[in-house]
Amino acid sequence: MPNILTLDDHSFQGKTVLVRVDFNSPIDPETKRILEDVRIRAHGETTLKELADMGAKVVVLAHQGRPGEADFIPLKEHAEILGRILRRPVSYVDDLFGEKAKKRIKALENGEIIVLQNVRAYKEERKKATPEEHAETEFVRSLSPLADAFVNDAFAAAHRAHVSIVGFTAVLPSFAGRIMERELTALSKALEAPEKPCTYILGGAKADDALRISKFVLDNKIADNILAGGVAGHLFLLAKGIELGKPNKEFLEKKELLSYVPGIRELTERFPHEIKTPRDVAVDVNGKRKEIGTKDLPTDFPISDIGAETIQEYGGIIKDSKSIVISGPLGIFENKEFAKGTKEILEAVAESQGFSLVGGGHTVAAVEQLGLKTKMGYVSTAGGALIEFLMGEKLPGVEALKTAASREH
Repeated sequence: MPNILTLDDHSFQGKTVLVRVDFNSPIDPETKRILEDVRIRAHGETTLKELADMGAKVVVLAHQGRPGEADFIPLKEHAEILGRILRRPVSYVDDLFGEKAKKRIKALENGEIIVLQNVRAYKEERKKATPEEHAETEFVRSLSPLADAFVNDAFAAAHRAHVSIVGFTAVLPSFAGRIMERELTALSKALEAPEKPCTYILGGAKADDALRISKFVLDNKIADNILAGGVAGHLFLLAKGIELGKPNKEFLEKKELLSYVPGIRELTERFPHEIKTPRDVAVDVNGKRKEIGTKDLPTDFPISDIGAETIQEYGGIIKDSKSIVISGPLGIFENKEFAKGTKEILEAVAESQGFSLVGGGHTVAAVEQLGLKTKMGYVSTAGGALIEFLMGEKLPGVEALKTAASREH
């Protein structure tokens, strides 16, 4: 890991370690129970287990939801789930930096793990500021004297300049946890020096992300191919002057996406060979799939997937690629009539000999559902942080770790 210290760079035995993880999980709005433990398991089975096994005294910092929203709940169940995953006692402390929390931290024994209160219960947590400014908060000033080190394992929240992400890096020796390390290693492989040819497959509904990622990776000669699908694919077709039909145009207007067409048009004019758009699409005719060529557009039916000819063309490009990044489904994957494009493109990525990076919640869910996770090079659990990284943005959580590492040398 260039410029960042990891767990390999320090002895944590007998040390009190503050560990920022991302336990943010889907919550049942009625019962307030956790629906899946993917993130808790990821951090638990790697960083938290390793630190506890080393004999560290582990203090877990995490958030869940946002104040005022249905998923803003305490971390008591998270701690219980973590304990079951690790098969060891994990205590929950209903306090963040008050006397109860401080007393419990001081009483920690080697190898013990505790989970503190949801960091977003602290009203200053989500305020954006520099590490040095956050280091002056009551939160950091209360806990940092009790700790020997800070570990940031929350890559998925690293795009936030929040207190618990960057504040402790200004005053404590700071390290990347294993999830943070894995994410940065995989993303650097896909973005900084990808093997060529490099192909980006951009689908889903976030056309602004697709435009900004495409622009960054093409301008910086990172990607050789952009394969467009999903709602982003609709906009790329529109930018080429292909009319989509009334229901599709109305959908794009409703989602306020048409403003991105001029920027996409300018990009497709500059990179006509690199940007590939669907040759055919699948439309929804009364709930049934019907494929038509893009030359036969516009249509009176909603476009819901890419067609067989596009799947074949994209599949050939994927097969010849040495690096592949895929973010976003190629169609309405939740509907089995329109899952074909996403399914077959993901299968092509899985069969490819190149390094593959999969990101985005819906894409990861599709990979899991199809049982393809073990065939992918790396599956990222991050959302916003991944997208910002792929756009070439600097992530505050990562930059803070770099600054902290530079102090140690």
